[in-house]
Amino acid sequence: MSQIGKNLLGEPAPTLLEENPELNARYDAGDEAEDLARSFPKEQLPWALLAEEALGDGRTLEGYAYARVGYHRGLDALRGSGWKGHGPVPYSHEPNRGFLRALAALGQAAAAIGELDEAERIQTFLTDSDPVAAEELQR
Repeated sequence: MSQIGKNLLGEPAPTLLEENPELNARYDAGDEAEDLARSFPKEQLPWALLAEEALGDGRTLEGYAYARVGYHRGLDALRGSGWKGHGPVPYSHEPNRGFLRALAALGQAAAAIGELDEAERIQTFLTDSDPVAAEELQR
């Protein structure tokens, strides 16, 4: 019995972003998100942190802007790691979390400003990247 729509080529290997030990050390030491973004502007985690802080404070447009930067930095990093526009981006791999957090924040901010089609696309992207991330980050 054949299954219509089944991908016979299989799913691509998970994309694993590179770790940045200096960023991790400063984050673990409690550096402010703004300082991390200044020092590591190409990394996604500082932008995700800024987005989450802004959204938590009710600064929706700032949160949207920060999340969008983190999202685009993440796409650049994913492509640089061999990602072809689809396939798993596991939340269990710590360096991937900055991108996934920025993606989740972008979806939250998009919904808050009425960009419901974008919020839906982002939710699908997040779930396709890693269903665990979608569940964990939507709490």
